Amino acid sequence: MTPEHHSRVALISGASRGIGLAIARELAEHGYRLSLGARDVKTVEAQFGPENDRLHYAHFDAYDPATAKQWVAAAAAKFQRIDALVNNAGLGERVSLMDDNDEALDRLWAVNVKAPLRLTRLCMPHLEATGAGRIINVVSLSGKRVRNAFVGYNMTKFALMGLTHTTRHVAWEKGVRATAICPSFVRTEMSAYTNKVTPDEMIQPETLASLVRTAIELPNNAAMAEMLVNCRLEDML
Repeated sequence: MTPEHHSRVALISGASRGIGLAIARELAEHGYRLSLGARDVKTVEAQFGPENDRLHYAHFDAYDPATAKQWVAAAAAKFQRIDALVNNAGLGERVSLMDDNDEALDRLWAVNVKAPLRLTRLCMPHLEATGAGRIINVVSLSGKRVRNAFVGYNMTKFALMGLTHTTRHVAWEKGVRATAICPSFVRTEMSAYTNKVTPDEMIQPETLASLVRTAIELPNNAAMAEMLVNCRLEDML
């Protein structure tokens, strides 16, 4: 059976701002115990206050594999369980099709693909132990269709979709369910460049956070592989 909300432990990457911060607030308000990973731990602490028996903070740098290992080990030691992993940290660096910029591509792959894969591997034994573990990958509609020239971002988000579905396949029998949340424009700094929709017309981070909680709380026999979330009309196959 799925544990009650007050006993669930969730790890959230990129929790210092934007979508990650909204997810952390949503889960905290509904009784989750949280381990929040961010490059700047002081920024997270400023939002939630000092660590306590329900809050744990960890330095997590997607470019540094050692920080992922240390984070998961510390969270498991503190809470003695991990029920959910939210891979939210992402990079929106723009690399177009004809840009010869391997350094930027390497950064995109490191943050958007390799770091979520690494955290998935590290958390998997703990998630399997609960019988109802959850992995939520915050992807993008750019992982489902292409509407711009930013090949680096699009490729890595398609790859994150591949990670999500592979995780579903591999971990299903142990009760672990993986879901890809695929939003279009969300009212964050990453979407500030566009004039296609106004900030008020964008998906609000708090709305997306509630969908993440829904994906975590669905029972094993009603798992959602993908949630496609749009703020404007477009055909989705």
